[in-house]
Amino acid sequence: MTVKELLRSRITLILLFLIPTLFYALVALTTTDRTIAFRLASISEETFVDVSERSESLIFIGLAAVGLLTSFLALNLVQKHSETTRRLVLCGYQPAELIVSKLLVLVCIVVLIGCYVGAMLPLFFDPKHFIFVIVGFALGGFVYGCYGLLVGSIFKRELEGILFIVLLANIDAGWLQNPIFYAEAHNKAIIRHLPAYFPSQTSIISAFTDYDIGTSIIGSFVYGSLLLVAALVIYWWRMRIR
Repeated sequence: MTVKELLRSRITLILLFLIPTLFYALVALTTTDRTIAFRLASISEETFVDVSERSESLIFIGLAAVGLLTSFLALNLVQKHSETTRRLVLCGYQPAELIVSKLLVLVCIVVLIGCYVGAMLPLFFDPKHFIFVIVGFALGGFVYGCYGLLVGSIFKRELEGILFIVLLANIDAGWLQNPIFYAEAHNKAIIRHLPAYFPSQTSIISAFTDYDIGTSIIGSFVYGSLLLVAALVIYWWRMRIR
């Protein structure tokens, strides 16, 4: 039923695919092919990679687009029809069942958007490990999707939830995880503890190098799982029948 409801919102589905396309078009129009060097944060402080400005920007903006879209979608899935959801709890459904159903729908959308965003990359350049770049995009969607579920579980009103998502997504995925900024940033420990750190490292390392990404993949799953557990606990607390 959640899937059916989502499919009825055709404008939302169109925007889910239109927004990444617009982001990529802007990158293509505003960047050049000049070579830039940046530091691989999760490998070594002394490891630098030389790539074109356009290629680096495409990976970075692709991850930001996936994270932003999935977090908003997760927020909408939790907050929309909250009274109907509560009636389902009164009818015998468990709160954990309801939020897991939303999570399954979200995971399907995350994989779909991640594949779509990744599929546009060969139009501009050939990543070294194309499949793992898509994995990084999907992991970014998973982490930020779980963050959206958490925000939706905490706040009842849409405005507060949107502000919290915009605040973190813009600062983290849309700014601090840019490897060019990271190379010269102070207090790098703050950047390494933000949600998009491990997914961004997965995609960037896979796109331009042959280094191992196992740690980044595990870190993404752990970070997302912690957010998901917190969302489950808060959602159960709000929806429980006293």
